[in-house]
Amino acid sequence: MPFIDELLIYDSVSIVGLEKNTGKTECLNYLLRRIDSVDKKLAITSVGLDGERIDQVTGTAKPEIFLREGVIFATSEKHFKQNALHAEILDLSESHGSLGRVVTARSITSGKIILSGPSSTSELKEWMETVRFKYRADICIIDGALSRMSQASPAVSSAIILTTGAALSLNINNLVFRSAFVVNLIRLPKTDRVVPEFSEGSSRGIWLFKKDGQFCEIYSGNNPDSISKDILTDAVAVFVGGALTDRLLKKIKGDFNGLDIELIIRDFTRIFASERNVFEFTRDIGKISVLQKSKLVAICVNPLAPNGARLDSTRLCDELRAATGYPVYDIFKDGYEN
Repeated sequence: MPFIDELLIYDSVSIVGLEKNTGKTECLNYLLRRIDSVDKKLAITSVGLDGERIDQVTGTAKPEIFLREGVIFATSEKHFKQNALHAEILDLSESHGSLGRVVTARSITSGKIILSGPSSTSELKEWMETVRFKYRADICIIDGALSRMSQASPAVSSAIILTTGAALSLNINNLVFRSAFVVNLIRLPKTDRVVPEFSEGSSRGIWLFKKDGQFCEIYSGNNPDSISKDILTDAVAVFVGGALTDRLLKKIKGDFNGLDIELIIRDFTRIFASERNVFEFTRDIGKISVLQKSKLVAICVNPLAPNGARLDSTRLCDELRAATGYPVYDIFKDGYEN
């Protein structure tokens, strides 16, 4: 795949699947094979569970993960003992999860592996810093989990590869629409406004940028409906420190109806609102921008659904490319190994 060369300029990449069976593991294996050929030291982990032969949720067969010699990886104690390779243990986490501690190791031989690494964003960031600075990894690859975008935050990884496909929808128009919506969130523009550092420590809360230059918090609780409209009249922008939900987006839209307002969030992974509400806000009120902008490198598609149905690969790639403006690849087609 041509995007490999571009990917090599980043120190970390997250592979994010929009649904199970969209080819995330196949994409991961491709990256492992190709990056191996350019002499880069790799570190890899998963925020979920990947590499097992049978999916524990759907009961369907899954592709396994194959590591070469010299790759640093993180997985749970349980799955470390099940791996079909020899490895040197580099570190053990202090915290104990349901599968035991997280083991950081370096493969001594090639072989298959099951990944079940750090589960929280903070633990993942700490692990990445350790393998980059202590063990000199050039690139960290993060294998995502279903419906979890946190590992794709620019605060965690430098780049994103998105996987989508027939498992998301067998209707190409619907598939393209839903995938393009996520792409549009990833490409949200970075704000020109400076958010004071004291607001960074809050996971929730709403702040206003006022016309006179003031920056003030107007909400820190659990009921945004209690915000008074009187304090909103001279606002030029709103900063949401936590999640942007449908309820909150509708509240802001209603309060600022008729005004041109910039809505600022930390990054695209904080959006949990529907396509419709996001579209209506940007159409009627103003723009949505981010403090940290993400970098989408490519979109990979799997035209085969778990039930055996197959979409037209050429049409799917062409329509998704036209809708997003990004390179799109069918990762199951021949020819990408050259």
